[in-house]
Amino acid sequence: MKRQNGEYAWNGGWWLMLDMNAFFAACEQQDRPELRGRPVGIVPVVAETTSFIAASYEAKCFGIKTGTSVVEARQLCPHIAIVEARPQLYRLVHKRIIAAVETIVPVHEVLSVDEMTVRPWRNEAALPDALRLGQNLQDAIRKEVGEWLSCSIGLAPNAFLAKVASDLQKPRGLSVIAREDIPHKLYRLALTDWPGIARRMELRFHAAGVRTTEQMYRLSIPEMKRVFGGINGERWWRLIRGEAIELPPVRRWQIGHSSVLAPEYRTPSGAWAIACRLLEKACTRLRDEKFHTVRLSVSVESYAGQQWSRKMKFLPCNQTLSLLSLLKTLWEDSIQEPSRVSVSLQGLVPDKDVMVSLFDEDNAPRIDVAIDDLNRRFGQGTVTVTASLPAKEYLDHQRIPFGLPKELAPYHALMEA
Repeated sequence: MKRQNGEYAWNGGWWLMLDMNAFFAACEQQDRPELRGRPVGIVPVVAETTSFIAASYEAKCFGIKTGTSVVEARQLCPHIAIVEARPQLYRLVHKRIIAAVETIVPVHEVLSVDEMTVRPWRNEAALPDALRLGQNLQDAIRKEVGEWLSCSIGLAPNAFLAKVASDLQKPRGLSVIAREDIPHKLYRLALTDWPGIARRMELRFHAAGVRTTEQMYRLSIPEMKRVFGGINGERWWRLIRGEAIELPPVRRWQIGHSSVLAPEYRTPSGAWAIACRLLEKACTRLRDEKFHTVRLSVSVESYAGQQWSRKMKFLPCNQTLSLLSLLKTLWEDSIQEPSRVSVSLQGLVPDKDVMVSLFDEDNAPRIDVAIDDLNRRFGQGTVTVTASLPAKEYLDHQRIPFGLPKELAPYHALMEA
């Protein structure tokens, strides 16, 4: 969209958060008409021992939600349709949603597969115009992407409160938190209704004598800083009042992957293949994001409650083969029916801060660069290590683009600091 005499300069008053409703389940209902109007649960693998990663609103009426086990869901709703996730479909629909939104206004930032922010133009600065923009966005998605795809939109003075507003009414909500609404409109929110306030931070508020949002608003800046233990408290104090503040970049501390195992992989050898593939993918991300790691962590658990975890520290490293060798050192086959495998590279160090040995003649860095280049050109996994081959097709099919919204990540970091 062209700018003419500043007419289309960004309006500084409103942020719009667009949050898709029950996105994975809605994608399936749109693609498969026989699922429309029915309770639907999305699972990572077809197995009675797994849990839902998403549920349709029809399923939520029965008390089924993300994290509900298949066994419990069948008890709550015997006629629920259980559908295996199709990540490729969700990514395709995501791209179509972006295209639909941009027929009306440019996307300001894509935050995750089902969330994005937009900014009204200067000629849409008045609330009625911003609301009309929100309605037009909802209509465009239904028309251009599918009638079963809906979104809730929140309008507020900053992106953080726009996220809060988008959660006020679901599905198909169009909610406003104006400056004059702050804080009274928010008093009905529980502490855990705020993005990023999980049980641990809630307990810290409780220790400070704060159990409601109204009590939270009464805290002074020094009191909020004591709850958070530093400057993050002041930032939070200003954000919940609608101030637009610059947040520091989020420091990444780890890169990791985990996988719930399909029945055919619930063996020691299957879990090992999955772990190798998870580490291989993590190493690729490590190099792409220009980091080295100094700690490797791996864990395996079973549905019966068995679990083991191991970790190891070492000098900064970003080489796949070296880290696979360390993984092999940590690995054990003590769980005969594993259900989940997790691998994490921790203690990340920027490449620029790593001292390279003048006497290192290892060719692994050049090999990794060549492999990364081939995989970028011809598709991830084109070149892979032998140990992960049995898991390659399964894991690459299962990859779902969850991810923490980049713009909201600082707020979650504030909460869990």
